Amino acid sequence: MAESLPSSASPASVNKPQNGLAGLKHWPYDLRSGFMVAMISLPFSMGIAITSGAPAVCGITSAIIAGFVLPFLGGSYVTISGPAAGLAPALFAGMLALGHGDLEKGYPLVLVAILLAGALQVILARFKVARLSALFPSAAIHGMLAAIGLLIIVKQIPLFMGEKFESHEFWAILGEVPRKVRTMDVQVFGLGLACVAALFTLAALPFRLLKIMPPPVWVFLGGTVVTQLFLGIQGSKLIHVPEAPLANGIVLPNFQGILHDQSLWLPLVWIVVTLLLIDGTESLATIAAVDRIDPWRRKSDPDNTLFSMGACNVCSSLLGGLTIIPGIVKSTANILGGGRTQWANFFNACFLLLFLTAGRDLINLVPKCVLAAILLFIGFKLCRPRVWVETARVGWEQFFIFAITVFVTVTTDLLIGIAAGVAVKYVLTLWSHTLALAWNVMDEDDENRKPIRLRGLAAELFRNPVARKEYVSGVYHLHCDRPMCCFNLFHLLREMDTIPPDAQEITMHLREGVTLIDHTTCETLFHYLQEHNNHNGKAPLAIEGLDRMRSLSGHESSMRLGVPALSSE
Repeated sequence: MAESLPSSASPASVNKPQNGLAGLKHWPYDLRSGFMVAMISLPFSMGIAITSGAPAVCGITSAIIAGFVLPFLGGSYVTISGPAAGLAPALFAGMLALGHGDLEKGYPLVLVAILLAGALQVILARFKVARLSALFPSAAIHGMLAAIGLLIIVKQIPLFMGEKFESHEFWAILGEVPRKVRTMDVQVFGLGLACVAALFTLAALPFRLLKIMPPPVWVFLGGTVVTQLFLGIQGSKLIHVPEAPLANGIVLPNFQGILHDQSLWLPLVWIVVTLLLIDGTESLATIAAVDRIDPWRRKSDPDNTLFSMGACNVCSSLLGGLTIIPGIVKSTANILGGGRTQWANFFNACFLLLFLTAGRDLINLVPKCVLAAILLFIGFKLCRPRVWVETARVGWEQFFIFAITVFVTVTTDLLIGIAAGVAVKYVLTLWSHTLALAWNVMDEDDENRKPIRLRGLAAELFRNPVARKEYVSGVYHLHCDRPMCCFNLFHLLREMDTIPPDAQEITMHLREGVTLIDHTTCETLFHYLQEHNNHNGKAPLAIEGLDRMRSLSGHESSMRLGVPALSSE
């Protein structure tokens, strides 16, 4: 059982578990949690590998490599890393592009892309660029994740039906389904549906045992047992891990294939950028989410995390593994299981290695449709209706960005989808900024009215919103006088990082030049408010001028416009 801090204790008064050699004294907790996490990692890793178009064993080796590397690099404390479902569609598309439609040929080539993406992560981490992830609007990120969820669900359809599909794209797979209904394997389809029903049923039950060992593990075990006792599913519809998997199951990167075929260079660059973007964004978002549920309230280092993920990706690709990022499901299970440090990752890898070498025959009894059911369950969580409803509640412009990102992503690819979301966000933000300026001009008297200068407005969204700083009598003042949005949020984060540690109070002043605060920045500001004002030893933070701005919806973190004519109502 995970320990929680005493209600009367502040973080400064608690001896927090640390990574490295100092963390080994917590090995009993990390060992127990590592076993529980390994039970989750086993089906997840294999399912993600199959969805990515790679052999199942490659997913397990990826998680093992992550577990053996991360404890020595750190960056975070209780996150468990390994192959992630979010990157499966990108890897699958990359294998098809580099292999000219042949997954087996494309896999060694995509390993080169993973290695290059990992090397770039290491370089970028050294330049402290993790805060630049704030450039991506929240709605576009949520839209990308929802699109990934839809892609994952659709990719499971062939495994559910026990049929091989000719199509590989989202709409094409859906269009091929009616033709495959007559020839599908009824037993496979029935087992898959039963596993999906069991997953949703178990997830709705309040038993604590289901939180420590989540529903996918029980379905993974139960589906395998039912298959062997009552069903005749066999052959290509079962998992296949080769004999001596560490010797025969490892695929090496095909550097020569890339170097000798210049037609692959452009798609290679495209895949590297896609992996770099998704890996970095998801990694930083995941560690932020896990930090909030860490009972020891430790703060992960984003740049060090980015460096660690890059190093893991380089090592993973050299040994035939998939892209590695922190996983929210496994990290949550680690916390519930009592894990305290990154050594839980190490013990997770040790147990996975034991499963792979000693339990190969048992793993080969698992039907692929059971793994497909688990992946469908994960995909549904990414794109469930609640995500769409919550986005719509924030504001119409957020839902529009979200929906555009989803549609473009499933129609084209992940990189184009996120680019479309960012572009739409920029246009809407520029329009809102211009609208707020127009309202301000109309509200002034004729003698004081100033013309709206369109020149320079586009660049204004990227400039530092903090115009002036001052430190007076223990109070640190930040005077903001420009629009505050995701495109200049990294400036604000940098300014917040430079606040003097001996400041007794922090006051942020929103001047008239703050024509808008977008949803992403609102979320960040409210997070800072909560973090600084919750008795955690930090100076209290106050924001002056927020009440003069008009919210575009009833949601707390919706976009706010500095519109005096409306704010006077």
